[in-house]
Amino acid sequence: MLAAHQSIAPPKDHILTAQEALEPLFLQIEAEAELRMVAAALQAGWSAEDAVSAIDQLRRSELIPDHH
Repeated sequence: MLAAHQSIAPPKDHILTAQEALEPLFLQIEAEAELRMVAAALQAGWSAEDAVSAIDQLRRSELIPDHH
């Protein structure tokens, strides 16, 4: 089942912030996305090491955009 179909805790469940409520779902979706990207890279003939390295680079470039 995709994480997007999971529910999040409502405020009445003593959750203090929306971020706190969304964090488990966010982490699950992030893990699923990485697994799908690695699987796609493997299917295309890339190594798992190359795929993980590329994903790490994509994350770094997302966090620190290149301002050329």
